[in-house]
Amino acid sequence: MKKRALSLALACTMAVTALAGCSGGSKETTAATEGTKAETKAAETTASAGGQTTLKWSVWDISSTTYYQPLIDAFEKAHPDVKIEMVDLGSTDYQTVLATELTGSGSDFDVVTVKDVPGYMTLVNKGVLEPLDSYIESSKVDLAQYKGLTDQIKVENKLYELPFRNDFWVLFYNKDIFDKAGVAYPTNDMTFEQYDKLARSLTVDTPGQEVYGAHYHTWRSAVQLFGVLDGKNTIIDGKYDFLKPYYDMVLKEQEDGVCQDYATLKTSGLHYSGAFAQGNIAMMNMGTWFISTLMDKIRTGEYTDCKNWGIVKYPHAEGVEPGSTLATITSLAIPANAPHKDLAWEFINFVSGKDGAEILASTGTIPAVMNSTVADLVSSADGFPKADGTSVEALNTSKLYLEMPVNPKSSEIETVLNEAHDAIMTGSITADDGIAQMNEKIGAILGK
Repeated sequence: MKKRALSLALACTMAVTALAGCSGGSKETTAATEGTKAETKAAETTASAGGQTTLKWSVWDISSTTYYQPLIDAFEKAHPDVKIEMVDLGSTDYQTVLATELTGSGSDFDVVTVKDVPGYMTLVNKGVLEPLDSYIESSKVDLAQYKGLTDQIKVENKLYELPFRNDFWVLFYNKDIFDKAGVAYPTNDMTFEQYDKLARSLTVDTPGQEVYGAHYHTWRSAVQLFGVLDGKNTIIDGKYDFLKPYYDMVLKEQEDGVCQDYATLKTSGLHYSGAFAQGNIAMMNMGTWFISTLMDKIRTGEYTDCKNWGIVKYPHAEGVEPGSTLATITSLAIPANAPHKDLAWEFINFVSGKDGAEILASTGTIPAVMNSTVADLVSSADGFPKADGTSVEALNTSKLYLEMPVNPKSSEIETVLNEAHDAIMTGSITADDGIAQMNEKIGAILGK
């Protein structure tokens, strides 16, 4: 994996493995594009002539996502004949539901949000996404504004999505818990050993007054991706022995009551935002996407027990540069069967470009297009903790590693990683056995 430095402006050039395979669906998609373009344009003209045209946009977590409506309001103001209709497919199985929708005969989405790389590869392989290259060329979109990111998500030299968000993982902390315990706040340079010791020092196991020093959401990435921060391994290598120290740490914390029990969290379906909002979690590793939600919920009075919060850089292994962390992109795409492709492209171009980036940043969300103006907007957003000495600096990362590098087998790899993680964290198998399972099954997938 290639490593590149990231500036304070958060220019998001990420280390990824070059895509070595070819999608079987792109030629079909191209043919569909050529055969339906004139027909689609005619349909859009007819719809507009009859009044307002509605674009259907697939999303998740409408109620807890602050930037959807500002983006829609700005676009509709500039396009009074267009109405954006969001369709919430839920967050838990979003990509699975989306793939089912797009491969069915009744889907009429104009714009779809692509949540992750495995989901992206699944949709491309199924041939259900429209190549965006002709639209990008005709609109003279400068792909350089994505700092090389778009080069890393091409399939057969075609681009099927355009990123509009680029989030990375940080450590959220509740200052009130630290203050009450008389413990100094976490810093932007902590090893995992220091982090574990700090979490233990804040844990309170008094019945009815429990305080958890750490919290890990049920995603595999909350634990597994600690292991890729040294740049020596990726999650698609086929060998996973490097995960052992991190599973050992988290499983021991779970056993000692430092963090909540994984099986209980999984059964209850407790969302990470709800967990932090309860006010009894000292530290929680989570992506920067939570910043805007947290600020908004505190501002509206919904969250009252975590109002005094901050962020620091991710903990790191010995010898790893502070600020090394994990990145994930969120993108927009046009389905191959979209009813209003040209208008859909206009919306995608707006959201993924400079104007959309400024709207996202004003809500505290990290956009894919980052410049000095946008970076300033993120840290100056209402509710962002500017004066604690850690939070603003936490936005200055050193190295970013893509959570799941683009790979033709990424969806299959993701399935095995998730199954093993679930089994390890619920105690169904040991960490050693789970890692051996990953090595065997993913090795077979990769032909090793």
